[in-house]
Amino acid sequence: MRRITTFILYFGVLISGFSQTKELDSLSIALAFEDNDSLKVETSLKLIESLFQYKEYNRALKYVIESEKLSHTLNYKKAITDVSYYKALIYAKKGDYINAISGYNKSKQLFAALHDTLGIAKVNNSIGLIEIERGNYAKGLKYSLAAIQELERLSLKDELSTAYCNISKAYMSLKAYDEAIEYNLKSLKIQEQLNDVKGIAKTSSQLASLYSIKKENRKAIDYYKKVLDISEIDGDSLRGQIYPKIGREYLKFNAYDRASEYLLQGLNINRKLNNKTGLLLALNGLGDLNYHQNRLILAEKQLYEASLIAKTTDNKEELLYYYELMKALDSTKRRFDRAFIWQREYYKLKETIEDSLKPATPKVTTMDLDVNSLLDNDNISTSQSDESIISSDTVSLSDTDDSYKKYKLIFYGLLAALAVVSTFLILIYVKRNNSIKYTQELEEKNLKIEMQNEAFLEQTQHLENVNNVKDKLFSIISHDLKDSLSSINGFIDLLRDGSLSRQEFENLIPELSENANNASLLLFNLLNWSKSQMQSLEPKPTLFDIQEVFADKVKLIEQRMETKGIELVDHSLRDFAYADRSMFEIVVQNLLANALKFCKNGDTITISNHISNGNCIVSVADTGIGISEENLGKIFKGNSFTTRGTNNEKGTGLGLSICKELVELNNGKIWVESTVNVGSTFYVQLPKSRPE
Repeated sequence: MRRITTFILYFGVLISGFSQTKELDSLSIALAFEDNDSLKVETSLKLIESLFQYKEYNRALKYVIESEKLSHTLNYKKAITDVSYYKALIYAKKGDYINAISGYNKSKQLFAALHDTLGIAKVNNSIGLIEIERGNYAKGLKYSLAAIQELERLSLKDELSTAYCNISKAYMSLKAYDEAIEYNLKSLKIQEQLNDVKGIAKTSSQLASLYSIKKENRKAIDYYKKVLDISEIDGDSLRGQIYPKIGREYLKFNAYDRASEYLLQGLNINRKLNNKTGLLLALNGLGDLNYHQNRLILAEKQLYEASLIAKTTDNKEELLYYYELMKALDSTKRRFDRAFIWQREYYKLKETIEDSLKPATPKVTTMDLDVNSLLDNDNISTSQSDESIISSDTVSLSDTDDSYKKYKLIFYGLLAALAVVSTFLILIYVKRNNSIKYTQELEEKNLKIEMQNEAFLEQTQHLENVNNVKDKLFSIISHDLKDSLSSINGFIDLLRDGSLSRQEFENLIPELSENANNASLLLFNLLNWSKSQMQSLEPKPTLFDIQEVFADKVKLIEQRMETKGIELVDHSLRDFAYADRSMFEIVVQNLLANALKFCKNGDTITISNHISNGNCIVSVADTGIGISEENLGKIFKGNSFTTRGTNNEKGTGLGLSICKELVELNNGKIWVESTVNVGSTFYVQLPKSRPE
C-alpha cells in the first residue's frame, strides 16, 4: 500500500511539473509573438505571476525589469502598479528587506492613486508578513490588521488565510494568547473550506500549543490528535513529534496511565528514528511521570539522558524543565545540597532566557494598534500627480547676512547656557549619587546588624529551651526515677541482709516488678521526650502490620494486667499503616500502660483498628475511671500534667505528650473521648500510603 501511495505521489509530481512547464512555455511564446505593447505588458504580468507561484524568482525578476520599462514608456499606470507590487514580493522572497519595503511603499501609493482598496490591502498584508518574520510583531500586526478588513469584505480566502496566520503568529510572540487563539481558529475555518491539509495541520498544532500554555490541556490534546488524524503521509515522523506532547498534556492533570501510553510510544518511535527533539520531549515527560509515581531511580536515569540531549541540541526550555524536575527529585530524596544546586542552575538559565527575550516588542492587544491611522494614510488624493507624491517642499533658511549673524549669536548664547546648565546638573547628579551610595551603605550595615541580632535571639531562645529540657529532666530523675530506684534498692538490701523471709519476699515481688516496670517506662519516655525536645527525632516510615505491634506490646503488660485483675479484649485486624514502626510501638506501649494505670480490678481494655477514608484508625479503650472535662484539655498540652493511677501509680506527664509528637511526625492525628467513671478511648489515625 505504501509503494502504491509513493507511486501516485511521484506520478502526481511529474504531471504537475509537466503542466507547469507547458503553462510557462505557452506564456513565453505568446509574449514573444505579441505585437501590441499593452497586450505584451499584460502577458508579461501573467508570466511573472506564474513564475512567482512556481518560485522561479530570478527568472521572474528579469521579466519584471523589462515590463517596468515598457509600462513607464506607455504610461500604463495599472501595469506600473502591478509590476511594482510583484517586484517587492520577489525581493521579500529573496530576503532583500530594504528593497522589498521600498517596493511595497511605492506600490501602495500607486494603488491609492488608482483607488484600488484591494491592492492596498494586499500590500499591507505583505508588509505585515515581512515585519512579523523579522520580529517586528507590533508593527507587523498593525499592517496585517489593516489588511483583513478589506480582505474579509471581499471574502478572499487565500489572502485571508495568510493574513490570519500572520496575525496569530504575531500575537503568540507578544504573549497575547487569547487573540492568537481567535485568529488561529479563523484561519483553521478557512483552511478547512479550502481543504488545505498542510495548513490545517500547522494551525491545529499551533492551537494545541496555545491551549497548553493556557493550561486548557484537554483542548490541547484534541488539537494534537486532530493533527494526527489529518496528516497520514508523515507516518512515524509525525507521531514521534506529537505523541510525547500528548503524553505531557495528560501528565498535567495526573492522567498517568494515558500519559504513560503516549510517552512510551513516542520514546520507541523517536529511538527508532533517532529524532533528538522528540526523544528529549519523551524522556523529560517520562522522568516527570516516574517521579510522581515514586519510581525515583528510573526517573533519575531518564532525566539524565534527557539532559545530555538538551545540552547537545541547546534546547534551553527542556533543560529548564530538567533542572526543575531534578530539584524536586533530590528534595524528595532529602539530598538538599544537590537540590540547591539544581535550583541555582534553574534560575540562572531562566534569567538567561528572559534576557534573550527582553529586546522583543512588549505584549499588545488589538486596542493598542492604531489601524485607522494606517488606513487614513492610504487614502491619498488622486488629484495629486505621481511627482507630488514623491517630492517634498524645500525651505529656505535665510535671505540676508544680518539674519544669519543674528541666528549665529543666538545659537552660541544657547550653547553657553546649555553648558552652564549641564555642569550644574552634573554636580547635582554626582552629589545625589554620593548621598544614595552612603545611604545604601548605612542600610546594608543596619540590615547586617538586624540579622545578627535575630541570630543571637534565636540562639538564646534555643539555649533557653535546651536549659528548660535539662531542668525538667533532672527534676524527674531526682524525684520520680529516684523514688522507683530507691524502692528497688531497698528491697535488694533487705533481701541481702536476710531481713525478709522467703514468703515475705514472694509477697513483695509484684510491687518490686511494678517499680521496675515504672522505672523502665520512665527511662524509655525520658529518652524519647528529650530527643523530641532537642529536635533530633526523624521518622523512617515503612509499611508494617498493626496487629503484629499490638501482639508484641500486649505481652509486655500481660503479667501486670493479671496482677491487677484486668481483662484484655483483642479486636485487632491484620492491616497495614505507613509510618515509623518503632515510633508507633512507643505510642501503643504508652497508651496500653496508661489504660492499665487507670483501670481497677474487673475492668476491661479493648484494642481494635479499622479503615476510614483511606486512613488506618487504631483505638485503645478502657472501662476505667475516665477523665474529667477539665483535664481533657490538658493531657496533650505541655509536659507536666499527670495524675495518680488506681493503685496510686505515679507518672511524669510525658507519655501522652510524646505520643502526640510521634503521631504528628508521621502525618497522623491523636485524640481522646472519655466519660468519668465510664472509661476512655484513645484514637490514633495514620496514613496507609505515602502522603502526597
